[in-house]
Amino acid sequence: MAAEIVNPRSDNSADQDGGVEPHDSFDPAFALHRGGKMAVQATVPIRDKDDLSLAYTPGVARVCTAIAEQPELVHDYTWKSSVVAVVTDGTAVLGLGDIGPEASLPVMEGKAILFKQFGGVDAVPIALDCTDVDEIVETVVRLAPSFGGVNLEDISAPRCFEIERRLQERLDIPVFHDDQHGTAVVTLAALRNAARLTGRGLGDLRAVISGAGAAGVAIAKMLVEAGIGDVAVADRKGVVSPDRDDLTPVKRELAGFTNKAGLSGSLEHALAGADVFIGVSGGTVPEKAVASMAKGAFVFAMANPNPEVHPDVAHKYASVVATGRSDFPNQINNVLAFPGIFAGALQVRASRITEGMKIAAAEALASVVGDDLAADYVIPSPFDERVAPVVTAAVAAAARAEGVARR
Repeated sequence: MAAEIVNPRSDNSADQDGGVEPHDSFDPAFALHRGGKMAVQATVPIRDKDDLSLAYTPGVARVCTAIAEQPELVHDYTWKSSVVAVVTDGTAVLGLGDIGPEASLPVMEGKAILFKQFGGVDAVPIALDCTDVDEIVETVVRLAPSFGGVNLEDISAPRCFEIERRLQERLDIPVFHDDQHGTAVVTLAALRNAARLTGRGLGDLRAVISGAGAAGVAIAKMLVEAGIGDVAVADRKGVVSPDRDDLTPVKRELAGFTNKAGLSGSLEHALAGADVFIGVSGGTVPEKAVASMAKGAFVFAMANPNPEVHPDVAHKYASVVATGRSDFPNQINNVLAFPGIFAGALQVRASRITEGMKIAAAEALASVVGDDLAADYVIPSPFDERVAPVVTAAVAAAARAEGVARR
């Protein structure tokens, strides 16, 4: 079975109940979404009674019996090893916030078709009508036998951290919160290339992250794992540091492995002399603060649709500028990471996605740029056909090296 883009309905007639002009008569986004963006497609033909008797009863019973006797056969005789559940509760959807499960479905459908288009991985959107951590965990655990992996999506912090951790403890399939780790992988890949472009290593850099939510925490963890010189994270109240008495457990842990320089106070204060700004928070960073950064700094302003530092401003002071937008060079886009990461994990039937697998994905992604490296090209395009195969292979190899591969 597979997900595919469905052609929008061409019928733009008025609503039968109220005569209201449909949205898709004036907005192409609505026209594209009419009827949904996905469908189920069979991978075997059902042309006659013989096909039917093999695909369904009585032939299917023989396969079921074999799986009951040898459960590992489910990977060979169903789609389990090639399908991912895309799970949300609709509490942190894009920049829209808590809009609920139904309103999240267009995004989850979009995520599913990106899995297919860019990684060859089938995915099923699952929007849950609950926000309680225990209920979400128990629901996903019960759904898990149908899937080879779980991609958590658009679940608000700090609940997303606990949900991911508990599911990883309960399940023997990859569980991956893309808002955290996909962003971190692509950010690390771009930062490695920016450092290479300027003749530096990660260990030479001091970074400041604006935002201590899902993405900010994950980026900080990955940068530390990868050997960054130092990284400080700022939330709405300033730099996350051990001397603050208002930290959540997640931020308290964050303070324990970041900010070796012992900075405190505002984001603007932390940026003075910094080599890297990474924005995953929204808001606007004053130009004066950007100007105070070190010479040849990197500005990765990734808030959408409005970057924390507009590229026109960033280019006055920075040697490399990246955003989350597709209309500027160096787009930090999760689609560069999650399809290949899951494809690699599923390929070897990995029991989890490790830090080593994520770092391998970042290194592979960075390598695609190769000798074409330039200030406006530190990260490849999502449409570069080399990306997914390279990331898939690197993740699969790392899974084998770390002992989490099962084939």
